Amino acid sequence: QLQFVESGGGLVQPGGSLTLSCTASGFTVNRYTIGWFRQAPGKARQGVAAIHGSGTVTKYSDSARGRFTISKDNEKNTVYLEMHGLHGGDTAVYYCGAKQSFGTTLYWDEYDYWGQGTQVTVSS
Repeated sequence: QLQFVESGGGLVQPGGSLTLSCTASGFTVNRYTIGWFRQAPGKARQGVAAIHGSGTVTKYSDSARGRFTISKDNEKNTVYLEMHGLHGGDTAVYYCGAKQSFGTTLYWDEYDYWGQGTQVTVSS
């Protein structure tokens, strides 16, 4: 059974940093594209960053590019999202997802498996 456990969320002040972790079980992250998505109350789920199983291809949303970095540790079977310069617009539940099909994309409906999410709140 494919499962994710997301962690690392919390309350952070504007301008602060957080690193989210997504640890997989039941599969290896080097065989899937793994993406980070977020969903704020009343809004659609949106892609933030994705990394191909090889680790050689990454993709970022316009809002994440330059502030967030996605990476992975195959030995730990974990994908990370390092976030800097956080602001209120980044407040959301962050999910990681796994995609079997070709392409490193940020379209949530192309992802097959999801974690339960971790809350990120940016507030003073």
